[in-house]
Amino acid sequence: MEYRQLGRTDIQVSALCLGTMTFGEQNTESDAHQQLDMALNAGINFIDTAEMYPVPPKGETQGLTEVYIGSWLKSRGHRDKVVLATKVSGPSAAFTYLRGGKLGFDRNNIEAALDASLKRLQTDYVDLYQLHWPERTTNFFGQLGYQHLADEQFSAFEEVLAVLGEQVQAGKIRHIGLSNETAWGTMRFLQLAERLNLPRVVSIQNPYSLLNRSFEVGLAEISHREDVGLLAYSPLAFGVLSGKYLDGPWPANGRLSLFDRFQRYTGEQGVAATRAYVALARDHGLEPAQMALAYVTSRPFLTSNIIGATTLAQLQQNIASANLTLPSEVLDAIEKIHQQYTYPCP
Repeated sequence: MEYRQLGRTDIQVSALCLGTMTFGEQNTESDAHQQLDMALNAGINFIDTAEMYPVPPKGETQGLTEVYIGSWLKSRGHRDKVVLATKVSGPSAAFTYLRGGKLGFDRNNIEAALDASLKRLQTDYVDLYQLHWPERTTNFFGQLGYQHLADEQFSAFEEVLAVLGEQVQAGKIRHIGLSNETAWGTMRFLQLAERLNLPRVVSIQNPYSLLNRSFEVGLAEISHREDVGLLAYSPLAFGVLSGKYLDGPWPANGRLSLFDRFQRYTGEQGVAATRAYVALARDHGLEPAQMALAYVTSRPFLTSNIIGATTLAQLQQNIASANLTLPSEVLDAIEKIHQQYTYPCP
């Protein structure tokens, strides 16, 4: 397993990170522990979760993912062997069950969210604490275009950083990161941190896959020049890039079969692009899912590729992608497909 530096910190994280949003919905506590064991044994030292998990989010399951990770940490005693990341939720009209639905990045929300996460995770600190999505209205979660709302109110970035800085000083957080953030937001946080001597963002967790390479416009340069590497989520586009949803009946236990809310990667252009990528992989004797993951992991702006699975067999195959180096002819062919299907699923 390859390890990469997390921002400008002294932390080395595995090139693959275990995503956990299925724990508590598609995976039981026992399943979760087995996945965590397999990942750690394979050299994965990076675990990512969030206070709102599992997904799809519901009041009756909220927090279970962190609970399962916490019970694993307690039973195995592996806290010093893992880099643990979680997130505080941004505003959402659907989350009426979380802190009364009044979510944001003010002091009360951050302090309450962090303390609750630490309790569920059964740990005194998290290595990386991330703002799950912007508090302001901007282009994320599938939106390419930006529409400006001139009078919108949101927490001042310097105040958010100051509160997070207090938690760093208290020893509850080691480092901070962003998620679903834009180039402007990322640079604003960096500028204020430098000017005010506040915690510096070390990573940005955004979607990135063969079906969504929008990170390359604007944010990739920031990753390189500012040492704010990408933590890529949905590298398999909810499993679509494995090819299992292309022909015939969808697998009964697949995420898209179980939850009709996940339509992001199944539009006409997405299906056409997926078909081209799957055909390319098979023409070269590659597993489509492994090719898709290996491509993401190979990007020079990437710190860690967040893989997820619902079965141990899937997880084993995903982990094996770390040993795959794509030949130049495959990389060239990927670029040709990308030119034909550019950002089919933002």
